[in-house]
Amino acid sequence: MKYLDEYRDSDKAKLLVDAIHKKVTKKWSIMEICGGQTHSIVKYGIDDLISPNINLIHGPGCPVCVTPIEKIDKAIEIASKANVIFCSFGDMLRVPGSNTDLLKLKAVGSDVRIVYSPVDAVQIAKQNPDKEVVFFAVGFETTAPPNAQAVFIAHQQGVMNFSVLVSHVLVPPAIKAILDSKNNLVQGFLAAGHVCTVMGYKEYEEIVSKYKIPIVVTGFEPVDILQGILMCVSQLEEGRHEAENQYSRVVTREGNAKAMEVMYEVFEICERKWRGIGEIKKSGFRLKEKYSDYDAELKFGVVNYSVEESGECISGLILQGIKKPVDCPVFGTKCNPEHPFGATMVSTEGACSAYYLYKEKKL
Repeated sequence: MKYLDEYRDSDKAKLLVDAIHKKVTKKWSIMEICGGQTHSIVKYGIDDLISPNINLIHGPGCPVCVTPIEKIDKAIEIASKANVIFCSFGDMLRVPGSNTDLLKLKAVGSDVRIVYSPVDAVQIAKQNPDKEVVFFAVGFETTAPPNAQAVFIAHQQGVMNFSVLVSHVLVPPAIKAILDSKNNLVQGFLAAGHVCTVMGYKEYEEIVSKYKIPIVVTGFEPVDILQGILMCVSQLEEGRHEAENQYSRVVTREGNAKAMEVMYEVFEICERKWRGIGEIKKSGFRLKEKYSDYDAELKFGVVNYSVEESGECISGLILQGIKKPVDCPVFGTKCNPEHPFGATMVSTEGACSAYYLYKEKKL
């Protein structure tokens, strides 16, 4: 297949649905890692089409959703300063911090700008030498290379009024944390295809071997996801555990060597707190000492923050697959896209947002 519409072809999807029904003989719980996959599953009703013996668990695969509140508060404090131009991708602007968000801050006069590339923020810094320009570097391994490239370019060109507020998280440690949890329900994973476009899937082979669990790298369109589910269920039914690649039109085992080269030039692995989950060892990136002049937390003195999360929001349980969005007592009432309680509702890839958009009328 060559074109996008082929991956939304209803006849191909029906064949895969039929194959899944024929293959399944037991109850299985499978987690899709990526929020983009969650939205496709809910939007196209894939969870309703497949066998009722398959429980699709929505994992913590949305970097916006897992950015901790204190990181948002740091962004807000930095962006509030008169000499700062604060740049971010648009999906971070409405994520609630302790008291407000970046969009409200922009509305009252702070210079908060949406950019489409971190390199754009470097250009803004060059055009405004009297201002400090900060880019909010959020994401999984997918966005780490371009964010690293922006820092590398600024360093090479001597652009010293540019810095990044880093909140990168890594997928494999999160998978291990889920599998090590006493509350774990997951028996197989659909891995995020865009992450593996950068990283490949070699690192999943160790997880598969240690935990005896199948991991299938999967794309984002309905046919992709159905094929990924079929591949995962086939392994489970046959007692196999392998790292398989459904998304072979994009992903290779080794990944993108050039992207990883710049990523590891600028970043190093660190501990990272995940919103709603807590700290996961070796699950994030931070700037290396060589590039510490570009660390916004150090530059603006906002290193030591600690914030308690709302006890009313159950997004942490949703991100771990323990609860569904509809299990939340404030879902669709006090918490909705216009007034989100947690990041799983505000993010375009959040599970709560997906359920609100595509399932609310059915419930």
